[in-house]
Amino acid sequence: MPDLNAIASWSGGKDSCLACYKAIKQGYNVKLLLNFISRESKRGCFHGLEGKLLKFQADLIGIPLIQREVSPDMQKYEEEFKSAVTELRGKDINTMVFGDIYLLEHESWIERVSADLNIRALEPLWNNSPEKIIDEFVDLGFKSVIVSCKADVMGKEFLGRAIDRKLVKELKKIGVCPCGEKGEFHTLVVDGPIFKSEIKIVESDPVLKEGFWKYWFLDIKKYN
Repeated sequence: MPDLNAIASWSGGKDSCLACYKAIKQGYNVKLLLNFISRESKRGCFHGLEGKLLKFQADLIGIPLIQREVSPDMQKYEEEFKSAVTELRGKDINTMVFGDIYLLEHESWIERVSADLNIRALEPLWNNSPEKIIDEFVDLGFKSVIVSCKADVMGKEFLGRAIDRKLVKELKKIGVCPCGEKGEFHTLVVDGPIFKSEIKIVESDPVLKEGFWKYWFLDIKKYN
């Protein structure tokens, strides 16, 4: 059997974190976390998190984080994604871990790009129900908070909310996927079984940003 060395696609949120954790439990040696940030804002493309906060998070997990800047243009993004993976994988990494759940267009893109790169795509969460994923996430002891959400479906009062079963019930009532798989919201994992200690958010403010989508972001100014 070949060495089970892997890179994990990393956003800092619950899905990528749980997928990485499950890959480790399956025997994979996750050697790197690969995170993409906006070339313009220097923040996570959808989560809006500062690069230095994600590096702080990775230090608490103990897996090196590699960040690469990407363009908003999808064609350029694909080229930049392939370039980053090609550069980092070396000769001993044969797998990349992703946290997708049920969106077929995401799976199709990942399968195609992974085939082009001659690397295996591992999707530990694929085809599991969102509620089951949240139950497992919470039961394992992970803690996560909402750091961005679509303003047309969720108000700023959701920013900073912990991901738990109570929140799942609220989200279902307003027609939002409990995992935010369609981009309704994004999260930051602050603690869990792979963390050395918990990230404490000390100071933050809600910020509304308008573009193709209107999003509320939690601007995290101070943490430890």
